[in-house]
Amino acid sequence: MSDRQITSKIEEYIEKIHYSDRYSDDLYEYRHVILPKPLLKLIPKEFFGEEGTLRLLSEQEWRGIGITQSLGWQHYEVHAPEPHVLLFRRSKDFAPPPQPAQVTKQREGRKK
Repeated sequence: MSDRQITSKIEEYIEKIHYSDRYSDDLYEYRHVILPKPLLKLIPKEFFGEEGTLRLLSEQEWRGIGITQSLGWQHYEVHAPEPHVLLFRRSKDFAPPPQPAQVTKQREGRKK
């Protein structure tokens, strides 16, 4: 398969990624992301551990395979029987860092 064909397949599978609703406990909110099984075959081999299961991925890695979520999510667990299901969590009190425009507006507001 050529690089162009692989890229086309990945884009096709990205549209089929399923994102669960969020659920929570006292500390974290959680969600699971279900990848189309054929997408697993296109994920780089270095993303898999010695046992052949998907290892925990950094944010850059999971975003690189097409997962899109708001900031703060951490891939925290792998369920070996279902390697296409990735489990994510983030602190319930997570607040995204202010954007540069917001910081500028806050500073201008303090000067008045």
